[in-house]
Amino acid sequence: MVHVIRFHETGGAEVLRWEELDLGKPGQGEVRMRHTAVGLNFVDTYQRSGLYPMPMPSPLGGEAAGVIEEVGPGVTDLKVGDRVAYGSAPLGAYSEARLVPAARLVKIPDGISDQTAAAMMLKGLTTEYLVNRSYNIQKGDTVLFHAAAGGVGLIFGQWAKAKGATVIGTVGGAAKVKLARDHGYDHVIDYNKEDFVAKVGEITKGAKCPAVYDGVGKDTFMKSLDCIRPHGFLINFGQASGKIPPVDLGILAAKGSLYVQRPTLQTYGAKREDLVAMAKNLFDVVLSGKVKIVVSQTYPLKDAAKAHADLQARKTTGSTVFVV
Repeated sequence: MVHVIRFHETGGAEVLRWEELDLGKPGQGEVRMRHTAVGLNFVDTYQRSGLYPMPMPSPLGGEAAGVIEEVGPGVTDLKVGDRVAYGSAPLGAYSEARLVPAARLVKIPDGISDQTAAAMMLKGLTTEYLVNRSYNIQKGDTVLFHAAAGGVGLIFGQWAKAKGATVIGTVGGAAKVKLARDHGYDHVIDYNKEDFVAKVGEITKGAKCPAVYDGVGKDTFMKSLDCIRPHGFLINFGQASGKIPPVDLGILAAKGSLYVQRPTLQTYGAKREDLVAMAKNLFDVVLSGKVKIVVSQTYPLKDAAKAHADLQARKTTGSTVFVV
């Protein structure tokens, strides 16, 4: 038997339960993996709250690192004892151990710890497609990223800077301004004090940005359109402030023939060869030192409810990891 976090009804952090389950043996193409570290992500709160509907009772968690304990039939490229991580497996990372499809796992290279891997797989792979695929940032670009002090934001600032971009970030509060500046952002806008549309216009001398990256959603979507140059991209990859209301697509024409994308890691990493290539890019940029992954706070896995409450109350910064 292993302990897992599940929820039987949607709601606040209090619906999370610490339960026991019998895992059984790994099936075709599966491995049994013992977790050592599990990542916390804002999308976990969307699923728990019912914003993203889930079948009940539901597991939770999309990224973790650990060690393979048992290999099922048909698995040839992984073995017992391998250190592995994932960021796009089926839900269930909030567990002491689990059965995982081997095709969703990547080996952790030497030089990267389990906690670092758990802190960066979902967020880092998300950043990989944001900087290289949703819009391939070019040297000399000026791009805008909302929630720059969050887990994806801190990775994005460093990676976009390493690609030669001028990086603008928005945050709330002086402490987060400093944090973002320390992670690659050339300009940090405190939206509690400044209008980010006006500030972006000032920074770019009216030229605006080829791409705006928005994980906030409802509160930033419409104003973000005013920060994009003609033929530019709004990449909405999350909705921390709530669901974006229906939009008249004619506004995209009026504001400069803009593109809007709603990408997911599940689609960008659907093919194993793409997932492996994305993970290699992530590991390489971290091992090079151009992107540093900082675990800002840890919680025991059984305290997942407290971690969720702290995350939604904006008491956390950067990456949070559950220690198993």
